[in-house]
Amino acid sequence: MGVVPGGPSLHWLGWALGARHSAPRSVQTLESDVMLAAPLDEVFAFFAEAENLERITPPWLNFTILTALPIEIREGTEIDYRIRLHGVPIPWRSRIDEWVPGVSFVDRQLLGPYRWWRHEHRFEHLSGGTRVIDRVEYSARAGWGSNWLVRRELERIFSYRREAMRTIFSRA
Repeated sequence: MGVVPGGPSLHWLGWALGARHSAPRSVQTLESDVMLAAPLDEVFAFFAEAENLERITPPWLNFTILTALPIEIREGTEIDYRIRLHGVPIPWRSRIDEWVPGVSFVDRQLLGPYRWWRHEHRFEHLSGGTRVIDRVEYSARAGWGSNWLVRRELERIFSYRREAMRTIFSRA
């Protein structure tokens, strides 16, 4: 997946933006959850279509999927994106490390803005809907000095994400 049709090669950035293969000793954790008034199979199906990530990502990140669509998501799938942090374009490649349809999946950053990023998505059937639970382990590139800034930005992103999901599934 190094070269995306119509997109730039990401290999040359590997040395600068490559992520760790295992979690560093010190990681930060962010947890977020939202209750949606929609059945679990419908909610999971939404997440199984990679292009829907654009619908729940804040516009200020200018998120773009570079991998050709549609993408068949399963364990081992790699997806290339681009975001803009404060106007600076940053490539991001993630890999689906775990894929359990209707239950959970895990994506891990291979290339991107974090030294470590592991995002677990869990789905629980509840009376009247579905609970979506996000658990992110991350380590900022700039180290402990930037952790509070990164945390604040991630909380802002996940707040947007919760509201976007509520809006999408309130119309379902």
